[in-house]
Amino acid sequence: MRIETYSDSEMLAIDVAQVIAGDLTAALQHQDRAVLAVPGGTTPGPVFDDLCAADLDWSRVDVILTDERWVPEDHPRSNTKLLRERLFVNRAAAATLLPLWADAPAPEQALNGLIANIEPRLPISVAILGMGADMHTASLFPDSAELGAALASDAPVLVPVRPDSQPEARVTLSARVLNGALRKHIVFKGKDKLEALNAARRLPADQAPISAVLDGAIVHYTES
Repeated sequence: MRIETYSDSEMLAIDVAQVIAGDLTAALQHQDRAVLAVPGGTTPGPVFDDLCAADLDWSRVDVILTDERWVPEDHPRSNTKLLRERLFVNRAAAATLLPLWADAPAPEQALNGLIANIEPRLPISVAILGMGADMHTASLFPDSAELGAALASDAPVLVPVRPDSQPEARVTLSARVLNGALRKHIVFKGKDKLEALNAARRLPADQAPISAVLDGAIVHYTES
């Protein structure tokens, strides 16, 4: 793991977008298609705003969320909604979405179909990961009863989770799938999160889930 530090959020977004575009371009030179895994939340939005204009063959890129809330795609808390508004525009409109949500009352009822669409596309070529101050990444939350299953070496591609700290059920890529990405970039801002990352490096994954994906990752950080 190495840490890249930026003077502000704007410089972080520009640089990360350039790095991701370069990684995708390199991947497409060696394979027919590339898989880009991305988080939801507030931090990646500006990265998407820059990345969507990157000059690469987006028609050969599959995009998958690292995790999704089990809400309809037009819901304000939907990560898919964020992608459609800020990544699947400009040149990146040609990319293909691998959905993590289906029209079913609970994730368990749609899980097999979602996995069947994702599994043949793995491994992930490039992953952008976020991190919370509680040291979660994707929907691998320390307070989730399903965390052990999601961290297992033989975990399925997707795991439904219902963390106590979150208002709705979620679906997350398992730690083995996230950690299997050929390129991993962890992006966050705030001094509290940097402190959390440093703490996570000394803790097991069941206490600090982000530690399950740190090996070989590049961390992109700005204080403000």
